[in-house]
Amino acid sequence: MKKIIGYCLLAFVVLFSYCGNRQETKIVPPENNSTMPNKEEVNTEKTYPLALVNNKKDPTCGMPVTAGIHDTAHYEKWVLGFCSKECKDEAIAGLAKNPKAILDTAIIK
Repeated sequence: MKKIIGYCLLAFVVLFSYCGNRQETKIVPPENNSTMPNKEEVNTEKTYPLALVNNKKDPTCGMPVTAGIHDTAHYEKWVLGFCSKECKDEAIAGLAKNPKAILDTAIIK
């Protein structure tokens, strides 16, 4: 019986000494790694497919949506694509004042 208690105590001590000595390793990339892009080089904006929108050009700036759609807005039955959030915000303000002018600019019928 003393041997069983001795082995249990030994196993207990070994287990806790092992758990206390574990060290986490953290991977830190080097400062000047040429294979990693800079934070400024990473584009975090979403892009949307052309089939999603009803317009051929941005109603605010006139840029073709084939150059890239970075934001969308829904207005009645239309889905409008915009080149940027700023153009979207300006168009939404325009839709509140004169929706026909904005839609006529954006939608090619």
